[in-house]
Amino acid sequence: MTVEGVPAGTCSNPRCTCSPCLCGDDCRCGGGHLGDLERRVMDVVWAARGEEVTARAVADVLGEYAYTTVATVLNRLSRKGAVRRRMDGRTTKFAPVGTAADRTAAAMVDALDASGDRGGALVRFAESMAPEDREALLRAVVHAPAGGSVR
Repeated sequence: MTVEGVPAGTCSNPRCTCSPCLCGDDCRCGGGHLGDLERRVMDVVWAARGEEVTARAVADVLGEYAYTTVATVLNRLSRKGAVRRRMDGRTTKFAPVGTAADRTAAAMVDALDASGDRGGALVRFAESMAPEDREALLRAVVHAPAGGSVR
């Protein structure tokens, strides 16, 4: 991708997780929600507690899926910003970008961004919460730093 002021091998997408950027002119890193198989793959990646994993290692844990399927899913997750990928010789290694809670929070922010009525959506969300979740949210809001962001 060639963008004025951006070095070769990088792109202008601040959520790009490629190192160096491999997406070309259509970098979509950081976009989209996780499907069922993507979530299962992410559960394995998150279980590695921040350590890099290979597609082979993930495929071994998820024995019912072919290595090529898992490798494709991991590359798609990289484009969505859920994992960071790095070449180590001929091996591609993957590491999570944030925690499962970070990903859930980002999905909630994305849903609010898509809403035409953020305030109304927040009120409806609060009304639909279980009392213990509402109490946890109230504690989090009271103790949250001003101007915080999940992105």
